Amino acid sequence: MCSLALFPPLTSGQTTLCESNNELLSGSTNTEDPLKQDLIPLSLNFPRESLKLHSRTESSSKAAFLDHSETLWMRSAAAWRDGGLSGLLNEITTSHAEVPKWLSVTSGCILALLRWASSFHGSLFPHVTLSSEDMIAEFSQVLNWPDCVVRAFAWHPHTDKFAVALLDDSIKIYNPKSAITPTLKHRLQKNIAAVQWKPLCASALAVACQNCLLVWHVDPCSLSTRVWETRMWTCERWPCIKGRCQSGCWSPDGSRLLFTVQGEMVIYALTFTGTPGLPTSSIKGPQAAVVVADLSETTFKTPDGDIIVGGEIQSVSWDPRGERLAVLLKGDPQAANRPAVIAVFKTRASPIFELLPSGFVQGEPGTEPRLMQFHPNFRHGALLTVCWSSGRITHVPFYFLSSSLPHVGLSGSPPLPHPQERHADFSSQLFTELIS
Repeated sequence: MCSLALFPPLTSGQTTLCESNNELLSGSTNTEDPLKQDLIPLSLNFPRESLKLHSRTESSSKAAFLDHSETLWMRSAAAWRDGGLSGLLNEITTSHAEVPKWLSVTSGCILALLRWASSFHGSLFPHVTLSSEDMIAEFSQVLNWPDCVVRAFAWHPHTDKFAVALLDDSIKIYNPKSAITPTLKHRLQKNIAAVQWKPLCASALAVACQNCLLVWHVDPCSLSTRVWETRMWTCERWPCIKGRCQSGCWSPDGSRLLFTVQGEMVIYALTFTGTPGLPTSSIKGPQAAVVVADLSETTFKTPDGDIIVGGEIQSVSWDPRGERLAVLLKGDPQAANRPAVIAVFKTRASPIFELLPSGFVQGEPGTEPRLMQFHPNFRHGALLTVCWSSGRITHVPFYFLSSSLPHVGLSGSPPLPHPQERHADFSSQLFTELIS
């Protein structure tokens, strides 16, 4: 089983630039790399000051109008529109001087019964008592969603453009081949939780908002987890002991699922295998998940003092080739020596599943990762896009020759820098799947 103790130590004050020759290289952000400038999209920066907070308190316009009395009918209609049945009953109950006594008493009894039923329902399902913002923050893959400048990010599955959802509820579409950056805004587009491009389509973008799901057609010129198999459309259920499924990702061939559970510090794996000689529709899931990595807290010594890395996992992401796995660790925002970091593993899916520690992805001093995603079509290995707490979006390339692609010699490999050789051999410290 892999653990954070097998990772190389963190580098103080350095930013992760790329991976070359199986080594993560760090340096300053001002370091110029001609190869990176040609292959990697430009980094973006969204200063917090330039974005208007949707939750900012604004002056009310009531002071500009004279006070006047509304009829009971008008107040009841407004209460029904704003609060539904409970709002209507509350308005009738509090207006006892304008309604018959029996109606006010009856409304009060019904309102008390509704509140008791709502409280009982909330005790069975605690998440339904959360506000809209709290529920999004609880289930979003973004670390510290309420305070994050970048709310969501999505690469297009077939081109180099991507969508970025920002704190001011706007979405920007970036394409390195176009000088135009479309901005998407709508009155219902509030508290964006996720964005996703439609597969096999050039311009359809789905946006998960607070009260609705918006589908944009962008002009190209401008507590129990169910896992479904798509052959027979049957599902299996794996109840979680401590909490719900926090995050998960599939291997490129769909034979393996890696997932994490809320409140736990390990990564689980589920392997789906078919029976030799039988049709592919006979593929079944395993009876139990296997722990493949333990990300419990580990202390690293740095020139600036001890740094504690590990703990609860926010999200996981697997590159399309199935050879790099990125894990976003939450850390502790209240402790300076427990930062949120991204741990990267090297993976191999065949002939057996293996995990090998690679290193940590770090940003500029004082910033922490909030969201990450791999580029779906990077031709030189893997490209990890990271959204930072400062509002900056950077791209970390992992240069390697894929083991799944046939190649002769190194003529197809880009001219990469030569880092120092590793001082330790990690070949015997990886997770290896046992097959019978």
